[in-house]
Amino acid sequence: MTTTFDRLCAILAKDYKLQPEQLRPDAPLQALGIDSLGVADLLFNVEDEFGVRLPPEPVQVQTIGDVAAFIDRLMAAQQVSPAQPTPAGPPAAVAVPAAPLP
Repeated sequence: MTTTFDRLCAILAKDYKLQPEQLRPDAPLQALGIDSLGVADLLFNVEDEFGVRLPPEPVQVQTIGDVAAFIDRLMAAQQVSPAQPTPAGPPAAVAVPAAPLP
């Protein structure tokens, strides 16, 4: 069975041209070159791929594992099965912490 993490990694590899060895649960999104706009785009793709509706509240995601856990929570809360898409709602706000200054 394909996991949420596996499906998310497939999106990241395809849309962001990331290599499989880069795709670890603890991999920071910013270190992969995915800024706040990239996260917003990723979350739109998540809506389509997973059939979930994103909440209007800001989303705090820093790593690939955070995104996968967020998707799992949405699917559970919305009782969505992977083969049952729901209509898209308003986009979620995205909060990605800034990279620390050197």
